[in-house]
Amino acid sequence: MRARVSAPLRARRSSAVSLDIVICTPHGRRLAVLLVPGGPSMRERWMLPWTTLTDAAALDETAVTAAASAGGVRPAWVEQIGAFGDGKRHPSTATVSLAYVAVTPERQRALPAGAKWFEVDALPPVAPRQRTMIETAVVTLRVRMDSSPIAFRLLAPTFTLTELQEVYELLLGRRVHKASFRRSLQAAWLVEPMDEWRSEGRGRPAQLYRYAPRKRRGGRRGVRFELLGG
Repeated sequence: MRARVSAPLRARRSSAVSLDIVICTPHGRRLAVLLVPGGPSMRERWMLPWTTLTDAAALDETAVTAAASAGGVRPAWVEQIGAFGDGKRHPSTATVSLAYVAVTPERQRALPAGAKWFEVDALPPVAPRQRTMIETAVVTLRVRMDSSPIAFRLLAPTFTLTELQEVYELLLGRRVHKASFRRSLQAAWLVEPMDEWRSEGRGRPAQLYRYAPRKRRGGRRGVRFELLGG
């Protein structure tokens, strides 16, 4: 399924433009998004982190800085997802908002006071424009994870294949067949085994891997999600 995502745009020179950040992280087996408290005059109690856009020439840098400030740590991956307006309500007076999606690993949990993680399928009320941004961000992650190392940015440098599959499942929002996942992963040539093992409970220890995509004729391919049965 192809997502209908607004094309990334350069900001027009206007004081009525906001830059909003959808920061995502694993929360158990679910994907969660970071929200911060809204002001007392707002209709909704929670909102996405946002900032007023003042320099259109430094959009990506502004997004990374804003995400680091809101989440307490520099994000592991950031991408612009588009421009939003259409008259939908926003916490600011901005008529147009540029939105970014960012991911940060679960192990980095320190948050500024008041910020909180919410699972994407159990969000509190947020302004309509920002809810659209969150929905678009989730779709963007699912579309882009086949061509960008998003899943690997949510893991430690070394990981087990079970841990990697769990990250793919939370990003996809569904379970995948273990054997099909590992065959597809092997065909994609994205990981290499380490001479290290880790205990995962009962049974023999699991081998550790690292992200190390190999060059191959015809370019690198991602994991073929259409081949992964639920």
